[in-house]
Amino acid sequence: MQKDQLLTRRRMLLAGAAFLGAAGAAGLLASGTDEESVPTAPPVAGPQARAALKSSAYRLQPLTGDGPPRARPREVAVRREPILEMPGHGGRIMVLTFDDGPDPRYTPSILDTLDEYGVRAMFFVCGEMAANNRELLARMADVGHVVGNHTWTHPLLTQLRRSEIRSEMVRTSDVIEDAYGERPLWFRAPYGAWNRAAFQLGAEMGMEPLAWTVDSLDWTTPGTRTIVDRIEGGAAPGVVVLSHDAGGDRSQSVRALRQYLPYLLDSGYHITVPRRRTT
Repeated sequence: MQKDQLLTRRRMLLAGAAFLGAAGAAGLLASGTDEESVPTAPPVAGPQARAALKSSAYRLQPLTGDGPPRARPREVAVRREPILEMPGHGGRIMVLTFDDGPDPRYTPSILDTLDEYGVRAMFFVCGEMAANNRELLARMADVGHVVGNHTWTHPLLTQLRRSEIRSEMVRTSDVIEDAYGERPLWFRAPYGAWNRAAFQLGAEMGMEPLAWTVDSLDWTTPGTRTIVDRIEGGAAPGVVVLSHDAGGDRSQSVRALRQYLPYLLDSGYHITVPRRRTT
């Protein structure tokens, strides 16, 4: 998707996203090894890559393998609202999420910075981007980053038929499984535009819907300093931060991460990824 097209669509939908991105409901998730109920939070406005896989102690338990039939997805309750925050370990945890990639121009630099500080994050990938950059998903798997489903072409789900939404989500999960090594356990609606069909289909595929608490608005390219200020200013226990590693010029997002990540760590935050039990 071209940068100008993405910006135009996102600016038109920004106001609507505030209504559509609702507060997270309670549910059983695991951060680290303990399951806790997810707290609720007020609505937040916001819009919204084949290499051999090495074994990793950080990978989630695979749902499938090469050759045998795919395992039946773990049953997930159908939510009416997406999750906005994560339960804390001692209270001071945060989750960094990156949408729309992977993009070979920006994702490797983001992965380099995360590796430098020993931090894991979540990447909500678009299938058409993942299909062309599978080696980046393999790299994410090797170090324990979590990859989620962000549909194939980043459409506005509220304007699609149920069969079209299913196709967008299934194709993306298929390419994630092929490149990352397992099917995703999380999904995020483009532009934060959720509807009943998306919640139902995601649950059928064993995926929980995750939104965000703090929107960096980096897709508007407001300047590196502004992105940093928004994330540092919004830091709080359980916060889920939305940023992007594709969909336009993301050089500001790359530079901002190099500044706010050490600040958050020095401030005592544990940057982690949510864990879900798969059995």
